[in-house]
Amino acid sequence: MCPHACVSVLERQIFDFLGYQWAPILANFIHIIIVILGLFGTIQYRPRYITGYAIWLVLWVTWNVFVICFYLEAGDLSKETDLILTFNISMHRSWWMENGPGCTVTSVTPAPDWAPEDHRYITVSGCFLEYQYIEVAHSSLQIFLALAGFIYACYVVKCITEEEDSFDFIGGFDSYGYQGPQKTSHLQLQPMYM
Repeated sequence: MCPHACVSVLERQIFDFLGYQWAPILANFIHIIIVILGLFGTIQYRPRYITGYAIWLVLWVTWNVFVICFYLEAGDLSKETDLILTFNISMHRSWWMENGPGCTVTSVTPAPDWAPEDHRYITVSGCFLEYQYIEVAHSSLQIFLALAGFIYACYVVKCITEEEDSFDFIGGFDSYGYQGPQKTSHLQLQPMYM
């Protein structure tokens, strides 16, 4: 699951960079780091790293559910607000808004008075699939991979902890294994010759 999750989140990171969406960029970056730590924990048999990865996956699913609700405008959320995904730094939207499959971009002239001079004012039409559904599909894929990763992480932690509990320290837990010398009730001194 790890290679699929890494490739998927890297692809998402690229398109979020192209759209200047800073909150998803930050979340994706943290996710990439946590996936690497989870992979390291699996290779090095460190259940704490894997447990941290599993806890992060719960937060990751929560973030992706929020992104889905944001783009589908559930409740009071609106995909037209700049504050949430760009930290109100820029007026950018999803890269897929202008570059989706089949979309044609038309410049509107003259631009409205409220439009910044360094931005172009456009209309987008003819898209086979609206950009919000592409973003929802990305988040849905991330949720699916996170759920599979969570199940796998729990299984690996279980296997590692069972292996640690069943380790036999040279007969320490095995009553049929090696038996050390028995203590006698009295100590016999033997002369030592040099």
